[in-house]
Amino acid sequence: MKFRNNLFILSMLSLMFNAVIIGQETSEENLKIRIDDFIGQSVDNGYSGSILVAKQGDVILSKGYGWADRAKKIPNGPSTIFNIGSVTKQFTAIAILKLQEEGKLQVQDKISKYFPEVPSDKSEITIHQLLTHTSGISPQTGGFRYDEASRKTFLNDFFQSELMYGPGTKHTYANANYILLTAIIEMVSEKDYESFLKENFWEPLQMEHTGYKGINVNSEQFAHGYYFHYTSGEWRDWGTTQEHLPYNKNHWYSIGKGDVYSTVEDLYKWHIALEENSVLLPESKQLMETAFTPENEDETSFYGYGWAIFNSKSNKKIVGHNGSNGIFFADFLRFVQDDMVVIALSNIILNQQSESVAWELAKMSMDPSYRPEAIPKNKYELVFDFIRSNNPEKVNELPQFLEDAKGSPLTDKALLNRIGFKQVSENKNIEWGIALLKLNTEMFTDDGNLWDSLGEGYYLINDRGNAIKSFEIALELKPGTNCYWCENASKRLESLKESE
Repeated sequence: MKFRNNLFILSMLSLMFNAVIIGQETSEENLKIRIDDFIGQSVDNGYSGSILVAKQGDVILSKGYGWADRAKKIPNGPSTIFNIGSVTKQFTAIAILKLQEEGKLQVQDKISKYFPEVPSDKSEITIHQLLTHTSGISPQTGGFRYDEASRKTFLNDFFQSELMYGPGTKHTYANANYILLTAIIEMVSEKDYESFLKENFWEPLQMEHTGYKGINVNSEQFAHGYYFHYTSGEWRDWGTTQEHLPYNKNHWYSIGKGDVYSTVEDLYKWHIALEENSVLLPESKQLMETAFTPENEDETSFYGYGWAIFNSKSNKKIVGHNGSNGIFFADFLRFVQDDMVVIALSNIILNQQSESVAWELAKMSMDPSYRPEAIPKNKYELVFDFIRSNNPEKVNELPQFLEDAKGSPLTDKALLNRIGFKQVSENKNIEWGIALLKLNTEMFTDDGNLWDSLGEGYYLINDRGNAIKSFEIALELKPGTNCYWCENASKRLESLKESE
């Protein structure tokens, strides 16, 4: 009898275990379907990228959406390679921590140890302060990321710049901090940045599609970046990052701060390695994920070493970072206590919603009932959609059209100003251009800059009366200081009245 009871108990336990497994599979399949539906609808509005969501070590979805190369009809996939922007910074930070583990530097070292020529106002800056963006260096330090600049040029920029405040005083995110860290990495390791990362991290972890400038894979695996050209009203192919980076070693406005390329699959390997402490000692990893300094006055987010640190609504730790070069966008979120990771890489930026994809996926993963709205079209593209389907007499219907499509009212004063002025100044669609500029002044009546743009539009088509009226209103609305349109309005008004 006892034996039979044991068999019964074992049978019941087995049924319960199977029910749990089936329940988990059903839940994961439901999440996969909801994510696929959300991203699929967003693709209809132009979204393009690759995503990966994993919980408790199980990959729920790893998939590409949209086109990696529109011209060649190459779709995005989980192995498509994207520029990951400032997600790069974690690799720079981990290289520093690896060198510290090897006894070759200390994060409390002052930069004067490595650069004796550093001016006195910056000699006390430490590696820790570079890592946490508390050096006092300005975000404007350094040039455009794809312009050529030697290491010497960048160092001169850094050393000769004016600090915003004393080192260690507060946090201000500045890319120059991580470029200087890269110079220290190369100096101490006696290897170039990419080689150090490949030898110590990427190759051991078989991250075969991750790198900086070295390309050992089929070039067709790289996603092309796309942007909407609001003058012509069309999407244009920006190409790949490797086409824009300097081919020589004069990449010192880019390196270390961004422009590493990778895939969602490789970044997931990286996540697993971090979780398993296979790339850093546990104490180094803890240091990297420590919330050292608040990023804002509300102290809702903090900065560690190459990672931002948040707390969820349930007070659980989130370690993440996003990044962009203005064309590509990347987001990497690790929900430490929930054992969940969300990675979203995109080769197109549509709007704020397209930059929040990873957070939406996280909400969907946490809440089985959550279904976000599809990402809307780019707002510039929406304006051109309206222009191509309507005549200028219907311009007053445009704000409601945009609100319906975007899910929020039009508050961007620059949107119609930019499109309208280009249509007039480049003699493309003058009637629509004037209509857009006029609508903008009706929506934001107290903005003198918009009246100046309308005046300029009328001036270019020789409508003297309306030009004079618009410029006069622009000057009536001038601010007490820093009136950047007043000089133009005054000169135009003077020339118009002299010709009367």
